[in-house]
Amino acid sequence: MAEKTHAGRFFEDYSVGDEIVHAVPRTVTEGDRAVYTALYPTRFALYSSDAFARKSGLLRSPIEDVAAFHVVFGKTVPDISLNAVANLGYAEGRFLLPVYPGDTLTATSEVIGLRETSNGKSGVVWVRSTGLNQRGETVLSYCRWVMVRKRDEGAPAPAVVVPDLAASVAATDLVVPAGLDFADYDFALAGERWRWGDYEIGEQIDHVDRVTIEEAEHMLATRLWQNTAKVHFDKTARDGGQRLIYGGHIISLARALSFNGLANAQMIAAINAGAHANPCFAGDTVGAWSEILDKADTTNPGIGALRVRLVATRSGAAPFELRGDDGKYRPEVLLDLDLWVLIPK
Repeated sequence: MAEKTHAGRFFEDYSVGDEIVHAVPRTVTEGDRAVYTALYPTRFALYSSDAFARKSGLLRSPIEDVAAFHVVFGKTVPDISLNAVANLGYAEGRFLLPVYPGDTLTATSEVIGLRETSNGKSGVVWVRSTGLNQRGETVLSYCRWVMVRKRDEGAPAPAVVVPDLAASVAATDLVVPAGLDFADYDFALAGERWRWGDYEIGEQIDHVDRVTIEEAEHMLATRLWQNTAKVHFDKTARDGGQRLIYGGHIISLARALSFNGLANAQMIAAINAGAHANPCFAGDTVGAWSEILDKADTTNPGIGALRVRLVATRSGAAPFELRGDDGKYRPEVLLDLDLWVLIPK
């Protein structure tokens, strides 16, 4: 009898150059926006109000950039990280087109690197993933690397290929959505008066607010994106019997918490780099802080770009402390994310 089920790919199933078309297109709806808002304390005006978005030159309010990222990421999981030990990091992420309710997203990935880990039980897989809409237009792309279990620990290691990824997306390569215009921006409705010129390179911002993660909420969020990774749902899939919080859940929490201090950072233009520094579990209370790394002009009216380090931490962490004396991430640091965001000038 032919085998009809699929246990997912293991490390030895990948080859550099593999092109993977991921299954199950996903049409984004207003329901996704509603559930996203219920899950995270997000309040960015551009994603909350059609009227605000139209005044800013868009067709209507798009879904949040991170939500679009989650949809595309979720498509890739059955082929890339179903048997993952951990998702390790991101680079070269670019948001190229807004995603609106009614758009249908699909995803493809290319394997761009492989390296077996020193214990021979797993390996790191690097992929470049692309999200497309129903017109075949690329809405976002990013690289990520993930540690994947081996099916057979005795399987020979592949040739090591580690891709040379850019340290950051150049400001000149940022894509500002067509028509986006903050020349007549309403700061009162947006919630804060701070604009591009009010932020200084090196400035640090404690976003103050905190959220305790519940088991049911993180599993609901992960299912929303059709992310099927076993470690998020099956407590027997990890040593210790705890479900691992999907790293994207922490990204969304941190981004939502950053509203308090960065309310006018309306759109994410790029993910320069990112690392899930330590695992997170239900019951953890998450806070966030940011550091302004750089500033840049754009060619669109009234719009500037800020490069922001967004850090999510576990409760009890002192703000602005990232690494210990040994150079490693402090144990209370959950996420270290380097972003370009668009903000009114």
